[in-house]
Amino acid sequence: MTQFPWLTAILLLPLVAVAAVPILPDKGGKTLRWYTLGVGLADFALMLYAFGRFYDFDDPSFQLVEQVSWIPQLGLNWSLAVDGLSVPLIVLTGLVNVLAIAAAWNVDRKPRLFYSLMLVLLSAQIGVFAARDTLLFFLMWEVELVPVYLLVSIWGGAKRLYAATKFILYTALASIFILVAALAMAFYGDTVTFDMAELGAKHFPVAFQIFTYAGLLIAFGVKLPIFPLHTWLPDTHGEASAPVSMILAGVLLKMGGYALIRLNVEMLPDAHIYFAPALVILGVVNIVYGALTAFAQDNLKRRLACSSISHMGFVLIGIASFTDVGMNGAVLQMLSHGLIAAMLFFLAGVTYERTHTLSMEKMGGLAKTMPKTFALFTAGAMASLALPGMSGFIGELTVFIGISSSDAYSNIFKVVVVLLSAVGLIATPIYLLSMLRSVFYGNETGIEIDSWLDAKPREIVITACLLLPIIGIGFYPKIATQTYDVKTTEVAAEVRNALPVFAQRRQQNQLFSGGLFAPETANSQGLLSVADLGKGA
Repeated sequence: MTQFPWLTAILLLPLVAVAAVPILPDKGGKTLRWYTLGVGLADFALMLYAFGRFYDFDDPSFQLVEQVSWIPQLGLNWSLAVDGLSVPLIVLTGLVNVLAIAAAWNVDRKPRLFYSLMLVLLSAQIGVFAARDTLLFFLMWEVELVPVYLLVSIWGGAKRLYAATKFILYTALASIFILVAALAMAFYGDTVTFDMAELGAKHFPVAFQIFTYAGLLIAFGVKLPIFPLHTWLPDTHGEASAPVSMILAGVLLKMGGYALIRLNVEMLPDAHIYFAPALVILGVVNIVYGALTAFAQDNLKRRLACSSISHMGFVLIGIASFTDVGMNGAVLQMLSHGLIAAMLFFLAGVTYERTHTLSMEKMGGLAKTMPKTFALFTAGAMASLALPGMSGFIGELTVFIGISSSDAYSNIFKVVVVLLSAVGLIATPIYLLSMLRSVFYGNETGIEIDSWLDAKPREIVITACLLLPIIGIGFYPKIATQTYDVKTTEVAAEVRNALPVFAQRRQQNQLFSGGLFAPETANSQGLLSVADLGKGA
């Protein structure tokens, strides 16, 4: 059983299942709904069984490795593997997609196409996290864009074509940098390889790493999203249907953070030392800008989208902290935000189905007629504003501890980062609580809502499936952290091991001195004092 291609089965099951969708006898879409949900549940169960039975959480290396020559002429291999970074994110992908399929229960417009796209999207997302070949990674990254574009442009809101076009232009153009970087790294040196493990063992010149890192940062920064590459996100969320928004916020944004660690940090550690202070600064900008921009949004889903921009800033700070705790917090924040954002966007869709509006000004007093929805929405908002006992609190706290305890930055730099980030933390409960007040409190605005239109059992179950792990991680973080602790510790150690080499090269003038983000690292002995890193940034 250990030789069984588990990852291939997990990846291809939804894709193969699409072939039966056009020929399924169906009346009213009921058969299609149950079939698609069954495929998603089977795939999720397969993930849990394979990882629980055959994956060793104490081993940071790639496991369940599968490699077959696919297109030899292009050097493309069907190469799949998982480690501590990819396993929790694949499980998150399976959970969010299953719940998104269940959330799309009322889709009656072109249901065959809709459910087919949902299954293709599931396969592509798994492929991104499981690919060990950079070309295969790029291919899966591109495949994922097409279903999202179609799902937004066909089943979106009034401005769906504008939002879908903006999404595809931003993400597709940025993806070019992934292909260029993959080819450049593969053909550098005496051997040609697209294998991530072999690329990580190559010794790239620092100048090469810096330019490659910059290109990948743009590509992944669009998806994360990093200011100022974020503008597609509020538009896309504002027009996408609730199930698509759940996947966008719950999984797709995490692809950017995952890729930053997988390609930028692991393969280009010297360049990461240069860019780390910039990532911290961009993370702070994301936190503050996203929180302040959320205040200006009357559209419920656009406010939640700006909140996502703010929360993903913590991921950047954790990645650039140079500490085990910070890197651990970055992954935990991705998992936590994936659950919380999926829950909030689903409940926003539930509210929209009853009110037929996303304008908070046109809502009000809904707590009386929708008490169950109000209670669930309040729980999601509490998790998002980092209430103790929720996963959001643990994720953000871990990142703060990581950057505060880092000896890679000066005390002044860390104090400024923490203080500015605190602005976002203070603003978050204000805009979330004001959102609850606008929607559920105040005077009724005349929208006709019958009490029987409150959250139905199916909707309560979907929300509970997200809320339970949010609370579970909040009270016992080891549920999540034990899956990736060993890996994040290894990644942080690899970056820190590059610091002495970095200092020696600076002494030998092998790096361009005084670079915009290059920290002062040289001391009188010519070796790096970790505490000096960032003092010049």
